[in-house]
Amino acid sequence: MKLGKDLRLFRRTKDLEIQIDQFLDALSQSALVFKSAVDVYLADGGSVEFTDKHQHVDRLESTADDLRRAIEIQLYSQTLIPESRGDVLGLLENLDKIINLIERVLWSFEIEKPEIPEACREGYCKLVAASCDAVDSVVLASRAFFRNIEAVGDHNHKVIFFETEADKISTRLKREIFESDIDLGHKMHLREFVEDIDDIADWSEDVADRLAIYVIKRTV
Repeated sequence: MKLGKDLRLFRRTKDLEIQIDQFLDALSQSALVFKSAVDVYLADGGSVEFTDKHQHVDRLESTADDLRRAIEIQLYSQTLIPESRGDVLGLLENLDKIINLIERVLWSFEIEKPEIPEACREGYCKLVAASCDAVDSVVLASRAFFRNIEAVGDHNHKVIFFETEADKISTRLKREIFESDIDLGHKMHLREFVEDIDDIADWSEDVADRLAIYVIKRTV
């Protein structure tokens, strides 16, 4: 059954479609810069380059907030898609929370300056990569929701895959941390960062679950 063309959500509102694309671009770019920022931190600590990347994410988060508010105003002021308006706004709000999580983790790195043991750095890199892959996949699923609803499931299963990988990596990393010889306070500090990074993948999966429900609502 062909659904893509018939269920293209904003086929008559090009400006709104552009704004949503820009919002999703900001989220996707936030994940890319986040990964790069953590890589820099693991190599050089809280350097100027790390701060620059953190500030870049901060600007992207502000841009996403502005776009989300503009989209909300446009949806209500022009009485667009009343039957799907709540789903669209809920989707954007939950996607925005992913950017907020990313920014929160970078703030924690900048303020708390965790000392990451050499033996744990590869694990942190892998965890960040899996979490960012989950974000990238949920962005693709969200784009499909507006343009080609048939493709949402193709991307959602990847979100679930990467979230599962992130869980496996975080569990393994926490085990390595608590089996090490560092003091308990340091272990607890490192664990908090593992869980905060893993939360990014977890929230991406939550958004994918919501998308799956929205797809059902639009196709029945």
